[in-house]
Amino acid sequence: MSDVLLPSLTGPYGDDRADAITVAGRPCSRERLAGAAAAVAVRIAGASAAAVRAEASLETVAAVVGGLLAGVPVVPLPPDSGPAERDHILRDSGAELLLSAAGHGHAAEGSEPVAPGMESVPVDLSERGSWTKPEPGPDTTALILYTSGTTGAPKGALIPRGAVAADLDGLAAAWEWTPEDTLAHGLPLFHVHGLVLGVLGALRVGSRLVHTGRPAPEAYAAAGGTLYFGVPTVWGRVVRDATSARALAGARLLVSGSAPLPAPVFRDLEALTGHRPVERYGMTETLITVSARAGGERRPGYVGTPLPGISTRIATEEDAGIGELQLTGPTLFSGYLGRSEATAASFTEDGWFRTGDIAAIDPDGSHRIVGRASIDLIKSGGYRIGAGEVENALLDHPAVHEAAVVGAPHDDLGQEIVAYVVADEGVTERQLTDFVAAHLSAHKRPRRVVFLSALPRNAMGKPQKKLLPPA
Repeated sequence: MSDVLLPSLTGPYGDDRADAITVAGRPCSRERLAGAAAAVAVRIAGASAAAVRAEASLETVAAVVGGLLAGVPVVPLPPDSGPAERDHILRDSGAELLLSAAGHGHAAEGSEPVAPGMESVPVDLSERGSWTKPEPGPDTTALILYTSGTTGAPKGALIPRGAVAADLDGLAAAWEWTPEDTLAHGLPLFHVHGLVLGVLGALRVGSRLVHTGRPAPEAYAAAGGTLYFGVPTVWGRVVRDATSARALAGARLLVSGSAPLPAPVFRDLEALTGHRPVERYGMTETLITVSARAGGERRPGYVGTPLPGISTRIATEEDAGIGELQLTGPTLFSGYLGRSEATAASFTEDGWFRTGDIAAIDPDGSHRIVGRASIDLIKSGGYRIGAGEVENALLDHPAVHEAAVVGAPHDDLGQEIVAYVVADEGVTERQLTDFVAAHLSAHKRPRRVVFLSALPRNAMGKPQKKLLPPA
């Protein structure tokens, strides 16, 4: 592991083409980015934390890199966050500064207000600075990433510099990611997937980066990438645009994450592009811990094996082969900001992180993620059923476009399986339940089917099951 978090920006720059980093159609060399980031570092040095308005822009990249250079924890702020979420993140993080592109987020411009006592810092790509101070240690906080807050107010996960470096090095090895690659994606820059993997990964490896601004299929097709990142929603849109999908045939690797990739989308990607996508697993608190390999087997529904240094285990009260995934290793966060009780509760007595995700591990070490323990493990009639398995079976029906499965209280069974689906007109509840029963065990068929026009989803495309209407 390099002692320098982003060696491609500390010189010499090697093949520093003018479009080494392109975001939303704007190109930039590494030398230019390094100079702008150094100017940011000089201005914010010594701050306790700096929030960054994380729109898809070169200024966001410069702001984040500037914070990393200065050793100031960076707090990515979703640009579309509402006042309550924004105020909570700014207040909870203790950020003293708000960094954003000139003209955005500055009180003088009359746009979104800065919190009381917070200084607004414009980021300008034309600025040049020099930063020569030593790199902070690996245990210092690089990022404060806020969780989705599905069980309360979002919590700030403290991500150490060493965890970022270890994770990116492990993924570079797993995906055979080199400076000769061009990484292409259009993911948000306030999550692990889009920011840590999709920006810091390219800067650490030294590969070219093309951020498409938005993850539209035609933008992916035009990006010319050898390595593509996407979430299942993106890949689902890509396979519905056959022309754009076929344009990805020349890529080296397609990677999917942030949510399970439906098996039909996996198969359609293979048919249209010739690539079996790599799936991987991670969380805000752990970064990416398990992944399929570029040179290994890739199967629908499987996220591969642990990265180097990561150990995993299944915790279950029954000999069912399925239970909560727990893990330990160098990519873990150092705790929740100001929440010692929540931090302690997220670890077992012997120091393993409780992911809250239900998984199964095959004898060959391949991991399959079933879903969240609180939502996706259904106990019905004495059986333990993973919601994801039923969802994939429903999605194999040609009339079904989206599916979310939950367990609802039932007097006799304990829980009954309820499916929420987006489907073509004409398909019936009985047809879908019989279809699932014919593909899986009969006890895994839904007892009820609710038809919706769309599933509620978050910014990363994950279905939000807690927002589903009552069955």
